[in-house]
Amino acid sequence: MKYKVQPSDREKVMREDDFIVSQTDLKGRITYGNRIFIEFSGFSEKELLGAPHNLIRHPDMPRGVFKLLWDTLAAERECFAYVKNMARDGSFYWVFANITPSYDAGGRVSGYLSVRRAPRRSAVGVLAGVYRTMLAEEERAGPRDACDASLALLGDILADKGLSYEEFILSV
Repeated sequence: MKYKVQPSDREKVMREDDFIVSQTDLKGRITYGNRIFIEFSGFSEKELLGAPHNLIRHPDMPRGVFKLLWDTLAAERECFAYVKNMARDGSFYWVFANITPSYDAGGRVSGYLSVRRAPRRSAVGVLAGVYRTMLAEEERAGPRDACDASLALLGDILADKGLSYEEFILSV
């Protein structure tokens, strides 16, 4: 199921008491989405279930951020991130995401749980600038080297600040 969505400049702003919750399998296919996820994404539950979670990926998001996220999850660690998502109608919404591995009864990772809440507006401004810089670096490097190039750039930004990725995300 492929949707051709044209990004717009219309923003949906999460309410302070909203929590977007979704679960995926190991390949990132959606297995659950709460009513707030359905509301903000603009997709029906039927359209979401079984679809890849990147269905809501906004083109303003650097690929390097998602590589960092997946690498963190592969190490069985939780990940925090500010993410710009795109709804079915092309509008966008920013979230502060916490993604954690889910485990089966045998202690093996069986999927991922993501809980997103309204982001701090000041953090959105900071991260939007970082993401624009990372996207420019990805474009410069070309598709084959895009992720590595933008992650190297992010590493330089973090080194200049003397912070780890998690410290940076939680401090903005």
